[in-house]
Amino acid sequence: MARIKQLSKHLINQIAAGEVIERPSSVVKELVENSVDAGATKISVEITNECRNIRVADNGSGIHPDDIMLAFSKHATSKISTDEDLFSIETMGFRGEALSSIISISKLSCTTRTKDYDYGTKVICENSEVSQVKTGCAVGTIMEVKDLFYNIPARLKFLRNPNTEFSYIQEIVQAIATIHPTIAFELKKNGKTVLKTTAQCDLKRNLKEIYSANVTDNLKEVLKTDELAGLKISGFVSTPDFTRSSKKDYHIYINSRTVKCPIFQKAIDTAYKNLIAGGRYPFVVLNLEIPPADIDINVHPTKKEVRYKNPNQIFNFIIAGILGGLSNSKESAPQNSPVPQTIPSVSENIIEFLPREKTLDVFYDKSKDEMSVSDEALIYTPTNTYNAKSSTEQIQFFETEEPAPEPEDIIIGQYKNTYILIELEDGLEIVDQHIAEERYYYEKLRAEKQVTSQMLFISDVLEVSATEAELIKENLDKFEKFGFGIEFTSENELVFRKVPQMISKVNPKEILSDILENIEGDIDNLEENILKTTACKASVKAGQKLSMWQMQEIIKKWRATELPYTCPHGRPINKIIPHKELAGWFQRNA
Repeated sequence: MARIKQLSKHLINQIAAGEVIERPSSVVKELVENSVDAGATKISVEITNECRNIRVADNGSGIHPDDIMLAFSKHATSKISTDEDLFSIETMGFRGEALSSIISISKLSCTTRTKDYDYGTKVICENSEVSQVKTGCAVGTIMEVKDLFYNIPARLKFLRNPNTEFSYIQEIVQAIATIHPTIAFELKKNGKTVLKTTAQCDLKRNLKEIYSANVTDNLKEVLKTDELAGLKISGFVSTPDFTRSSKKDYHIYINSRTVKCPIFQKAIDTAYKNLIAGGRYPFVVLNLEIPPADIDINVHPTKKEVRYKNPNQIFNFIIAGILGGLSNSKESAPQNSPVPQTIPSVSENIIEFLPREKTLDVFYDKSKDEMSVSDEALIYTPTNTYNAKSSTEQIQFFETEEPAPEPEDIIIGQYKNTYILIELEDGLEIVDQHIAEERYYYEKLRAEKQVTSQMLFISDVLEVSATEAELIKENLDKFEKFGFGIEFTSENELVFRKVPQMISKVNPKEILSDILENIEGDIDNLEENILKTTACKASVKAGQKLSMWQMQEIIKKWRATELPYTCPHGRPINKIIPHKELAGWFQRNA
């Protein structure tokens, strides 16, 4: 680890204004991040005295004995030294303010040793006065903070109850532990272990230790790179049928740093927009690796907010990564397979990302203490191709011999003429017939360059409001794109000259009514609503009796979809009941 030095006044002036330690969790965050920067593989956090006593111990590189006094002075750090370093930050901390802030509002002792010395150093800080003595200790650093805010009764008065304050601490330790699977973390409260990881060096195993098997069983891996731009996104996202009631489980990182990024959040929302129901949110753990020079983290003292050099590129890259992870298509290359071909990383019939030359409208909401981004600031346009210009990432795909056909599902039958029952090796699968086919038709329509239409020789005259008439007239090309031919016979009356062949038997009045009703003032999503309505109307209905052949066809088509989790409206398509659970109902062992 580099030696600690005092920053120049010029560099200090370029750093965002320092923020005082607000609560116990602020102390924990700063100390644990210092341990991570020190290369520790074990970090222990112990909380006592109603969160006012904090002990953070690590086995990191330690602090050089000649630097220890300087470490507690303001704007002294080992992490940056020049103006250029401020725009290429690769460490968790860099301002050199944390320790000086902490000793001003607490009684702190620091015991530390580097591998180059046989002895350690102990520093005692109280009332901002620092004293130093030699001591025996292991390599690493132990920071002990006691009586936090003892000299600031006003700050102490405004702390919330100890359980709430500890929940903030747990949230921070959990966030840092999540993204560092190579570090063993332990968090204790009054001697009781609350969180523990074992440095499995595997993110999914790490998530299982921190959360639960129930979470990890419903995750899909995300891995996408763009070597030319120096971008990589990795991690896990939940399948659309495994959701939460809030965005609290959006665990997002940039270069392994926890951030609150409105662009990142909006990219996640956009990727899941037509996969989950309104008011539900996925479980996400994603780390975006980006060249430090292309991002500014010196925006806010908490270092949780960022600015990008190319925000639209980042926005589209994140969406592509998530959809690639959720995709049902197989892109892995079998070993020992000849004839490599280069193909885009996301299936070509799904999406296109179009850059938009516009300055981002990002706002700071003081009441929520967070940044937000306007809907107009970023654009994601789903079409029928993937624009390779927006991302240089390519993967190797290998042609092989024709694979053996997948065995047909063992279909038991229908339940209530609505659900298809399928026997699995380890359980029973229940599939909603309408939703499954709706997913298939939705993806089919989106992929088709030209939708096959059916001419209508007779069509009822449909009356619409003046507002609806104007909306339809302005978007006739969008209706045409998806197989609808509309002709106005008067200012507020129209007829359908053609409709998509797959819904030729559906009453046009019903189709138009559903499209207009689903818009709900969201004119920008007219095209999407045309797609959804067409797919819905083309699909088999709930309550419709099906032959065994019809059920096999629906399941076969659904299995082949890219995103087989939910319908375009976000409703789950299937439910699997494990055999063990069924056997348990009847008190059987298996």
